[in-house]
Amino acid sequence: MDKHAKASKVLSGGKGERRLSMFEKDNYAQIVKERLRSSSHEVHGTEPMDNESFAEFGKSEIFTLKTSMAKIRYANTYKMEPYRKFQAHLVRNKAQHILTRLQETKYNGVTSIVLCNSISEEILTAVKDMGFDRYKYVVTVLILQKTGQAIKISSRWVWDVARDNWVSAKCETESFISLALIMACYYE
Repeated sequence: MDKHAKASKVLSGGKGERRLSMFEKDNYAQIVKERLRSSSHEVHGTEPMDNESFAEFGKSEIFTLKTSMAKIRYANTYKMEPYRKFQAHLVRNKAQHILTRLQETKYNGVTSIVLCNSISEEILTAVKDMGFDRYKYVVTVLILQKTGQAIKISSRWVWDVARDNWVSAKCETESFISLALIMACYYE
């Protein structure tokens, strides 16, 4: 029985034979080849192999092995914090700037629904363009006619105090009040 047949028998679970030692140069290359052929995915972000053992493979073998992998998986980073945290003051300024464009408009109950949708979409795209990673956003815009009434608005959330945040922006004209609430919920 030649060395390669013996190695495949040992790696495939053959009984009675001793497994190859990975500390011998010839055996290590064979073990790695067998593991790469039998794996169904590739993990990126791990340490590369040494140049000595990597030199055992031909370039064409490496290319065919890498392209035959089914799915690319990445190694876990175990990072629990975002790379760029949500900054409420920047979002508040941007939302306030978007709402001040309503200064010249008059209240109309029919068109205010479409106006709320378009403003909330505009605020959402502006916040997403700021590049805060690992956050999901909820944007609510209310346009209320001024008729001398009092208003109380409340919301409830399951909240992570350390990472989640919210911002409100308000614009008041002669005929209506517009209020925007932006909630940034951290997700891992």
